[in-house]
Amino acid sequence: MCRLNPRVDFAFKKLFGSEENSDLLISLINSIVSPEDRVARIELKNPYNSKNFGKDKLSILDIKAQDERGRWYNIEMQITDQEYYDRRALYYWSRLYNAQLQEGINYDKLTKTIGINILNFNCLEEKAFHNTYKLLNVETGNEFLDHVEIHFVELEKFQGDISEVLTILERWIVFLKRAHEFSRSKIPQALAAVDSISRAIQVLDTMGLDEDEREVYEARLKWLRDEEMAIKSAHKRGVREGRLKGLEEGRQEGREEGRQEGREEGRQEGREEGRQEGRHEGREEALAEALRRMIESGISEAQAREILRMGNFTPMVPNNLPQPLRGDGRRPPGGDD
Repeated sequence: MCRLNPRVDFAFKKLFGSEENSDLLISLINSIVSPEDRVARIELKNPYNSKNFGKDKLSILDIKAQDERGRWYNIEMQITDQEYYDRRALYYWSRLYNAQLQEGINYDKLTKTIGINILNFNCLEEKAFHNTYKLLNVETGNEFLDHVEIHFVELEKFQGDISEVLTILERWIVFLKRAHEFSRSKIPQALAAVDSISRAIQVLDTMGLDEDEREVYEARLKWLRDEEMAIKSAHKRGVREGRLKGLEEGRQEGREEGRQEGREEGRQEGREEGRQEGRHEGREEALAEALRRMIESGISEAQAREILRMGNFTPMVPNNLPQPLRGDGRRPPGGDD
């Protein structure tokens, strides 16, 4: 079992950024770039040197290199999620491209610069685990200048098993994700078939660290684990707070909707009761008026009420309705019959 995790940037640089392991870096680069950009030789511009590493957990442990055709490469392994990593990748590409002018050369001597970002987390919206970005005309698709090329290899998006790997890049991804399962005496056939990956497992399995290197590696590993746990905790806290906020907003909306529905139902009931009362009052007034008119025509109140009773209107006729006066001021006859 390999004792070091090659996804920890310190171990990644010690493995791929050492002069004696330049063949491993060439194999990794060639598995990512296009066939026409494949490398035959590589010169490390910031090779691994244990004396150059402090314990600064925020230092960038990338690998800068130049091939035999003068093209520049910046390779970085990032294990923990970082906000705006896409911008960071572009920034580090631009720094390497711009640094060529600092050597006193003219613009015509600027060469293609390739950024390779190997990520242990999902950064892009793309579904593919390997994505390449260049500078293109949005209308025609023609490349403006082939100097710009940035690769993203997102390890978590590759879900293939060892038995399913097809390309060299897929084999390198399996190595990076599952190195803890392998050793120099336990190399799966699919990985052993690639000499550089087989050697990488042997190198990593036997890689020794002096006291200072071990301290730096452990410090980086602890910091990365703490960062990962902090991100997970923040995510859980955000989900929990979002759920609670959503519940409260839902209750508020529910209460408001309930009040709105209640007010609407109240208005509907009020309108219906008003219509009922209006019809009732209107009917009483109509019957009272009919009773008055019958009395005025000479019909006694008792007879008038009997007529209305026969029409089933009696309950609506006031019992204490006074008889109307005639023009001479007297009550009509028969009022008490």
